[in-house]
Amino acid sequence: MGSIVRFFVGTPLAVIVTAALFLIMYFLISSGDLALDEDAETVRIEIGRQIEDTPDQATQKQFERPQLDQPPPPPPAINDANFRPEVAGVAASAPSFDANVDIGTGFNPDRDAQPLVRIEPQYPDRCQGRSGDIETVVVEFDVDPAGQTVNARVLRSTNSCFDRNVLRAVERWKYQPKIVNGQAEPRFGVRTTFRFQIQE
Repeated sequence: MGSIVRFFVGTPLAVIVTAALFLIMYFLISSGDLALDEDAETVRIEIGRQIEDTPDQATQKQFERPQLDQPPPPPPAINDANFRPEVAGVAASAPSFDANVDIGTGFNPDRDAQPLVRIEPQYPDRCQGRSGDIETVVVEFDVDPAGQTVNARVLRSTNSCFDRNVLRAVERWKYQPKIVNGQAEPRFGVRTTFRFQIQE
């Protein structure tokens, strides 16, 4: 019985107190907003980039003409007629001999075959002879458009003991090919004479 009385008495009081608190808070908030609105000052700040009137830089810029490098002078022309490649020498311990190449005579406006690499044949150990004796081997060969020696053959020989070494050496020679009208052509019938002399 007592709890029912407290319920009916306390509930209205709690509602009244709660409503009073809400009203008090509402008035406080409203009065604060009004005070802020009255005291606040509106300040406008304009932020921008100051632009000065300047002359057109594109019209004032002076373009300098680039200096062109002068091309290097052309290399001096090489006269094929005066070109003489070096020929491999003979070792000091080897016997002395001469090699003369006959590549034809007469005026030729184009370039004939020119030797680039000549490997001298070695004196065979098996070949015997007396001191001062001279042995001769005449060889004929062709030069193909690539500058290679082909078809080497012995025409004359005073001692066949030297023939194999001579042919092996000639097959390793290199040439500048024959040029006719700007085109490489084979050169036929190049002859070389080898002379072997036995030294003391």
